[in-house]
Amino acid sequence: MSAGTQAPGATPAATPSLERMLQPRSVAVVGATEREDTYAAQALLNLAEVGFPGTVWGVNPGRTEVFGHPCVPSVAELPEPVDAVIVAIPAAGVPDAIEQAGARGCGGAVVFSAGFEEVASGVALGRDLVEAAARHGLPVCGPNCNGIVSPGRRVALWGDALAAQDAGRVALISQSGNVAVNALAARRGMRFHTVIASGNQSVLSSADYLETLARQDDLGAVALYLEDDGGAGLLDGLAACADARVPVVVLKVGSSAAGARAAAAHSGALAGDQRVFRSLIEEAGGVWAYDVHELLELSKTLAVRRPHRPGSDAGKVAVTGGQESSQHRTRGLAIMTCSGGDSAQGADEAANLKIALPELQPETLAQLETILPSAATAANPLDYTSMIWGDTEALAGLVSTLGADPAIDVVLVFYDEPNNLTGAAADSWADVREGIQVGADRSEVVTLVSSTLPELLDDQAAADFAVAGVPAVAGLRTGLRCAGVLLARAGEDGRRTTGDRLRAIARAARTGTRAATPGEWLPEHEAKALLRDAGIAVPAGRVITTPEEAIQAARPGPLVLKVSAASVQHKSEIGGVAVNLTHPDEIVAAHRRLADIAAEHGGVVLAEAMAQGELEMIVAAHRDGVVPALIIGLGGIWTELLSDVAVLPLPADARRIEQAIRQLRGASMLTGGRGRPPLDIAAAAQLAQQVGELLIERELAVVECNPVLVAKAGSGAVALDAAVRLGG
Repeated sequence: MSAGTQAPGATPAATPSLERMLQPRSVAVVGATEREDTYAAQALLNLAEVGFPGTVWGVNPGRTEVFGHPCVPSVAELPEPVDAVIVAIPAAGVPDAIEQAGARGCGGAVVFSAGFEEVASGVALGRDLVEAAARHGLPVCGPNCNGIVSPGRRVALWGDALAAQDAGRVALISQSGNVAVNALAARRGMRFHTVIASGNQSVLSSADYLETLARQDDLGAVALYLEDDGGAGLLDGLAACADARVPVVVLKVGSSAAGARAAAAHSGALAGDQRVFRSLIEEAGGVWAYDVHELLELSKTLAVRRPHRPGSDAGKVAVTGGQESSQHRTRGLAIMTCSGGDSAQGADEAANLKIALPELQPETLAQLETILPSAATAANPLDYTSMIWGDTEALAGLVSTLGADPAIDVVLVFYDEPNNLTGAAADSWADVREGIQVGADRSEVVTLVSSTLPELLDDQAAADFAVAGVPAVAGLRTGLRCAGVLLARAGEDGRRTTGDRLRAIARAARTGTRAATPGEWLPEHEAKALLRDAGIAVPAGRVITTPEEAIQAARPGPLVLKVSAASVQHKSEIGGVAVNLTHPDEIVAAHRRLADIAAEHGGVVLAEAMAQGELEMIVAAHRDGVVPALIIGLGGIWTELLSDVAVLPLPADARRIEQAIRQLRGASMLTGGRGRPPLDIAAAAQLAQQVGELLIERELAVVECNPVLVAKAGSGAVALDAAVRLGG
């Protein structure tokens, strides 16, 4: 339990089964009362509202019955070990209630009560609660939470007003109670499998819920709202979802100052906690949401189960000057609408989101012309005009024809249905809906609909679309964002991050220290020795103490002299570097100057051979984020100017790193663009792999090589500078 709060390096505690608490057959409410405006009363009313089919008990020493349910004085006196205990009493009594629930053999507890870790005066109570749960292996949701709702199982362990809902395929796990409350009240075709408002997460973490929910066959997608990064334990939950092929959409709010702990190194500014966390989610195959609206719409879209059809889009090829494989072509979107204005907005927003709207093939255009009215022009986006509005077969033909084009992988239909329609207007919209669904059913590719304004997505119509395998999205821009995610997933061609890969990242995160107080920095000459011993290429060099040793060191060729001190990571800021030294007089003068600076900082002078190469990169590994991460990008003068870096969770092999390098904005500088010679990307990737391995194997806090000088293809890469910080 609470995998995210494990001590660094510890093996996560085994999580007890949450099945009884999430699918209870019996419930007890501690603090049961009929007094209005209390969480306990509302919880009892909610159980009745959703038609909970199991046994309900009240726990209150002052009552024998509540809302028709029998009441006992204490949890210890329950006639049976109930599956779920709702605790809605003042904080001071909660630890004892948890102790009794565990001793009685109950399946879990949901604690609405506040006044624990979230306030200074409640820290001791929070500790008592956690210890009581641990003694009995009792799963606890909360404290300070809103609870758990599962519409399909008619379960409501919930303290706020709640209406009965239809079951769906989206699970929402939220550290914010208000986000969960609002999501349950939303009317956008959203149908939930489970909603968990997890509160303080003192015992159970988001990872624990993920692992349990991932095993349930009727789950389509997970929406995850986080206020902390979940620790390495989150990887266990994401791994379970990856194994079960359950997509996860994540909204992470708040920022952390942890990235500032590496501020003495360039990588601290380039990749703070949020960027490392996002790279982790992407590595896990998850989808990043930018607000709650996107969180809900993306998860709703990905949860839709599309009926399997023989001859999927895996066999489609784009034809542009010849045929090319589906694995290597740009994935394309077709937009269909009855409005010229919506068509233009859709095209503009697609451009903003970098979504391709391919030109349609001649045969596609010809087929569309046979269906469209004379006033319409076949194109992408396709404005079919209102002249065929309500023509079910014509609309179906347009959808399926667009989907059959070899360049199209997703068809997006704009669909704005006003609320509360009746009579002929309702019939007309039903015909439109049927046409889209029939066309989608005939098509080899995904079809989705989107309203242009969020409020123009009718709740029931959206739910009907989802049942038919057509995602329905609220809002034009969000519709295009969802289409872009579907395109990206189609482009993966079945390749997914495996649970084993995520568990390897979790193991790396649990080694060493995510240090609140990292250890000391090594002087550069000691850092270079560490790299050299690990097989990482560094220039030949040694510490020198006299001008004569410096002159001797220069005999093979141009010389670099540097200050090497544990207190100095940015040498250029103190004039601590002299390069391309060849003449004895300039060597002597440089040594004298640098020796004085070194003495001021408690360091020495390092002499190295001047290396040759074409382009400078930065390669760094650190463990200040949720997991150890590798940062690689353009270095030297480009580092802060462009911030053009890739962030990869560790461990990362050279193949994965090379792919990331080739996706940098400035990758053409490495691959031979604009007449430049192609550089040794493979050598840079291999060096980066070794840097990541060194961080993990030696349990270091930071390893930064900036710059790494990359030579022409086949000629290698060498770390010119190195900064190493020990673990805490």
